[in-house]
Amino acid sequence: MVKLRLRRMGRKKRPYYRIVAADSRAPRDGRFIEAIGTYNPLTNPDTVDLQEDRILYWLKNGAQPTRTVRSILSRKGVWLKWDLMRQGADETRIAEEVAKWEVLQLERAKRREAAEAQARKKKEKEEKARAEAAVPAQEETKVVEESPAATETGEEKSQVEAEPAKEEPAAEAAKEETEEQPQEEMQAEDSRE
Repeated sequence: MVKLRLRRMGRKKRPYYRIVAADSRAPRDGRFIEAIGTYNPLTNPDTVDLQEDRILYWLKNGAQPTRTVRSILSRKGVWLKWDLMRQGADETRIAEEVAKWEVLQLERAKRREAAEAQARKKKEKEEKARAEAAVPAQEETKVVEESPAATETGEEKSQVEAEPAKEEPAAEAAKEETEEQPQEEMQAEDSRE
């Protein structure tokens, strides 16, 4: 019995497959009758090249595809053609059905891309929020490190007190911009003044 199956090629941990028509008694990577396509699962999306006319020839002559090959054929629309041919549909009906199927596949691809883009945006937003949350924590550690240095001499105290007086208008402007920040971050800014 002839089977349509995958023949593994490529190097270790980098599989690449040929779709072949082979005797079912032959080993997986052994002798085959004809190579009728290729399948590369490592690309995104998977790369599949098929000789559609030869696949249909072997199916007409009784070749049985494996589950994986059948799945690949159905993703490419060849199995739909074969099913319609077995039902006795004429060429125009087959062409119409395949055109409808291709339109559906394009719509699915657009929806999938939109969902992936939305997930990417959500992930970027979360990462940005984490990064912004990490910045105030770093500023709090700087405040703790600065306070012991200011208590050493009276001159340094007066200079430290003069600098916040200059920064008060800027701090008020910053408060207006950061009204959306959590209450904890606002308390940390008040403690710095």
